Amino acid sequence: MQRVWVVGTSGAGKTTLAREFSRRLGLPHTELDALYWGPHWTPREEFLADVGSAVGQDAWVIDGNYSGVGAADLVRERADTFVFVDPSRATVMRRLVARTIRRTASRVELWNGNREPWDALFAQDSVIRWAWTTYAGRRVTYAAAESDPAYAHLAYHRLRTRADWEAFLSAL
Repeated sequence: MQRVWVVGTSGAGKTTLAREFSRRLGLPHTELDALYWGPHWTPREEFLADVGSAVGQDAWVIDGNYSGVGAADLVRERADTFVFVDPSRATVMRRLVARTIRRTASRVELWNGNREPWDALFAQDSVIRWAWTTYAGRRVTYAAAESDPAYAHLAYHRLRTRADWEAFLSAL
């Protein structure tokens, strides 16, 4: 396990888990959100080049997908392990609402000067709305990866519960 790709819907816990993999395995961690979002929540032109540089390394842990802009293909081709973080929708929403409130209230910088805006809980393009509307589709897509020939070279792991996480981490 040298090139680990962690996916899941927004709020699933993929970055938290990826950081823990990184720590335990001693591998560098890359969060695709940090590469994608430039100042003022604008996509960075260098995104795909930066993803290419990250996956060009010998070993890494990467979390995120970005299939619509080609990053998923770059990561999938080089990864050796695919980890689908798949908690229930209720768990995702509880975590995401709490995280959004915490980030908004604390004004913590996320990436490249960006902070959660005050309308993050209610805006049409909020991460909460995004997670709610994409949850089912992402679940189908990531579950299908287990039998997709394009993913056949990857060790596939689906972690649904905290107990699944702990068992997987203990096996490291």
